[in-house]
Amino acid sequence: MDKEDRRARVRILRFSRPPAPIPMRTTALFFGFLLLCLAVAALLTVPIMDTGWLHFPPERVMGRLTQVLILLGIWPLLRRLQLANRRDLGYGVPRPAFLRALGLGWIYGILILLGLALALLGLEVRVPDPDPGSWSWIAGKALQAVVAGLLIAVLEETFFRGALFAAIRRREGLAPAILWSAGLYAVLHLMKPSALPAGVPFDWAGAWAMFAGVFLDVFQWRHLDTFLALLMVGVFLALVRDFTGHIGWCVGLHAGWVFVIQVTRRLTDGNPSSGLSFLTGDYDGIIGWLSLMWIGALALGYWRWGGRQGATEKVESA
Repeated sequence: MDKEDRRARVRILRFSRPPAPIPMRTTALFFGFLLLCLAVAALLTVPIMDTGWLHFPPERVMGRLTQVLILLGIWPLLRRLQLANRRDLGYGVPRPAFLRALGLGWIYGILILLGLALALLGLEVRVPDPDPGSWSWIAGKALQAVVAGLLIAVLEETFFRGALFAAIRRREGLAPAILWSAGLYAVLHLMKPSALPAGVPFDWAGAWAMFAGVFLDVFQWRHLDTFLALLMVGVFLALVRDFTGHIGWCVGLHAGWVFVIQVTRRLTDGNPSSGLSFLTGDYDGIIGWLSLMWIGALALGYWRWGGRQGATEKVESA
């Protein structure tokens, strides 16, 4: 085959090759799955509320139904995408190594968010609750925060830094996997059913108004600080996931953060009269511009200096 024939063959192969999948398609698939769960939950909430069996606000019932449907449908979806294996889900290390990373991550997560909480107290953005309750009550709430943090962390990290990250990383590389998994993570935290305006009944029309409000509320400017802060959290955790090769550290860090946030919210109150109250958003009274800067600095430091240690851990646990 002469040179011209080889060039022609290369051109044919180049243009006949099917286009590579882009990360947006994978992200859209996961987003579509979550959207479907939310839509089905909206359909089910009305007849469930009409029974009178539940005495919870409809937005809470819709949110819990969405979570249940996600749990029921996620495994078939992962099997369809050939992601239903330990390695892609972020559990591809021996159990002792995973549990050790989870435990250390939990401690580091507490220290990281404790620094943020103390800064908010020092700046008087949050102030101590004048009536925090008895020690037994505080201990009970702290235990609930530990359990809730672990459950939330396992579910969210398996989904975002496990399945979604692995699906995009396999096809497109590290940068798209970090950005798209972090972006979807941030958006979905803002997509929560909210209560209907006063005087609006919860019927079929009200249910779909609540469903539409989930998307309209995401694009409010007041959520910008929360979105960017959660985006940076997702970037940081994605870096940890890639450098270590599993989600043990991610689960631990996430659980530690949830623990500190829940305990801080129970022991302190927001201070709207503070001139620095803009440093926290209205999502949970903790996450905001200050947390964006704090987690961003940690993510940058981890990218520069922590990657070597994470890569060493990945090799040793392989």
